[in-house]
Amino acid sequence: MKRVLIVGAGKGGSVLLNILRATKRMHIVAIVDKDIHAEGLSLARKFNISCDNDWKQWVDKDIDIIIEATGDDKVLDEIIETRSRKTVVIPGTVAYIIAELFNEKEELLKEIRLQMDNQNLILNNIRDGMIVVNHTGKVDFVNRSAQEIVGLHKDEFEGKQIREVIQNSRLPIILRNKRKEVNQKLVLENGKQIITTRIPIIKADGNLQGAFAIFKDITEVVNLAEENTDLKEIKTMLEAIIQSSDEAISVVDENGLGLMINPAYTKITGLKESDIVGAPASVDISEGESMHMKVLQTRRAVRGVRMKVGPTNKDVYVNVAPIIVDGKIKGSVGVLHDVTEVRSLTSELKRARQIIRSLEAKYTFDDIIGGSSEMRLALEQAKVGAKTPATVLLRGKSGTGKELFAHAIHNESDRKHNKFIRVNCAAIAESILESELFGYEEGAFSGAKHGGKKGLFEEANFGSIFLDEIGELSLNMQAKLLRVLQENEIVRVGGTDPITLDVRVITATNVNLEKAIMNKTFREDLYYRLNRLPIFIPSLQERVSDLPELVHHIIVKTNQDYGKNVKSISNEALTELKKYNWPGNIRELENVIGRAMIYMDINEEVIQLEHLPELGVTTKVSNQPTVNDLTEAQSLQLAVERYERSYIAKIFEKNNFNKTKTAKELKISIRSLYYKLEKHQLE
Repeated sequence: MKRVLIVGAGKGGSVLLNILRATKRMHIVAIVDKDIHAEGLSLARKFNISCDNDWKQWVDKDIDIIIEATGDDKVLDEIIETRSRKTVVIPGTVAYIIAELFNEKEELLKEIRLQMDNQNLILNNIRDGMIVVNHTGKVDFVNRSAQEIVGLHKDEFEGKQIREVIQNSRLPIILRNKRKEVNQKLVLENGKQIITTRIPIIKADGNLQGAFAIFKDITEVVNLAEENTDLKEIKTMLEAIIQSSDEAISVVDENGLGLMINPAYTKITGLKESDIVGAPASVDISEGESMHMKVLQTRRAVRGVRMKVGPTNKDVYVNVAPIIVDGKIKGSVGVLHDVTEVRSLTSELKRARQIIRSLEAKYTFDDIIGGSSEMRLALEQAKVGAKTPATVLLRGKSGTGKELFAHAIHNESDRKHNKFIRVNCAAIAESILESELFGYEEGAFSGAKHGGKKGLFEEANFGSIFLDEIGELSLNMQAKLLRVLQENEIVRVGGTDPITLDVRVITATNVNLEKAIMNKTFREDLYYRLNRLPIFIPSLQERVSDLPELVHHIIVKTNQDYGKNVKSISNEALTELKKYNWPGNIRELENVIGRAMIYMDINEEVIQLEHLPELGVTTKVSNQPTVNDLTEAQSLQLAVERYERSYIAKIFEKNNFNKTKTAKELKISIRSLYYKLEKHQLE
């Protein structure tokens, strides 16, 4: 449980107090404000939370998080300077955004609850019975009329399979064929005969959400006919229901001319009844086509269509259903939903998440997939490395997941509550790399900001910095990086005073650093400084046994990204994937699976061989010269190298190109094997 100190007991502090008090993983140690009458202090006393007027008295009391809610930059700076190294400080701006988002969320939830209550009120007061089931056939909703007609209480309905309640129900058939049935007769177990209409509930993306049945006791219908009920009274009742609904509703006749709208419709579109009644159904549309006309033509309902309506171009999505009487279409009814506020809230939430994510690592060791011996070895080394302050060097081919390891190492370390800064050394121009890494003083160069700028190393102070593609640094930058690692301090560009830092450095490369040293493109002294804790991440070819688990993980992720419903991959397709050598590693595997799923039909759930894009040809080790091919004309060194190449190739192929097993059989280190494979071009 995290110990939290709130500085500032005004409106923002009070909101945060209420939010955090309801969170089990947060313990509010105290709330502080100079104003003894602040509303947050009164609220804290009700909950037996300590109150004070001086936050400095609490900084040393094992505080994990300090939330600065005063909005005073001086207070924030003073807290940052005073707090302990492990204490996380959340500025007032971020706290304000969080508080506003929660307030907006609560308002939105209240509105949704009100709409749901209104809908339930309407559905429970209509005379027709209604039963709603989810996509598995379990009952989600039953109204009072349905309970009376069937003769069971709702507790005997909800949560049960529909055929456990009504044995001859056809709703499971509707779920399978996704086709509605209109005005069908059914005899219930209690002997009552009903007329029912069954309709599938299909979301805008085409996925089945469930189905519902609306039904009426035939006896009641006959009685109503015999009593010659005044249709005007029914019309008045329906109009009253529509007028009182919080949902924006519009109704048109069979010719597409407006019949009626309700006040909620006017509120969203800005159009009055006189603008709609008697006018074509398209009169309210500012962008898009009329769904009323489409429904009248096709006699099929449409759901979740986005368009803009009214003079203010209000962004909405609409559901429209046909009105069919005795098999003849009599018009259609549409319901509009305003999505502007929801979209705005989503945007604010996304922005807040981006702010938070920029300050922390996203992945843990639980996110790294693989149970092969090669991967387990790499994970064990990384977990050991996470508990030490040593510089870590992640080595492996492109696409093997080096950045995931870097995130996980940070999250497993005691620095996980501080910043995690990511730097791609190959993506930043050499001319600005130094100022980006180490910062600069005011006037250091043309265009320098007033007051200078912190570098990425300073931003990562007390946290971790991940230097990807370290092998792409120039020799000049390598020398400067070496000094930072040796002295634990940096000097800004244009400055003279060293700045002491406490930063965990994690590096990664797919370059053969040993070869780079031989070619004079990488400093040997920097190599020894970085190579204290090397972790070799195996390529996908070296851990083919992990392929099924990786494919399943990618399918789940791609389903979420693309809105698909793929569940597995066929054995034939998986066998084909295992034959490929995967030069692009996990990144290439994600590409292949993603491309296969994009072109699959929406109803297909298994990736078949024909769905896979064409893969490259698997590369095998070519025939290498053996000792029998050696001639007397060759030098001893050349003969030894040729034989070494031939022997390593043979053992490598024998072990199915598994580097760990090959190194073990050759009785050399895995690092030496990497060097020799690169030297003899055997990969």
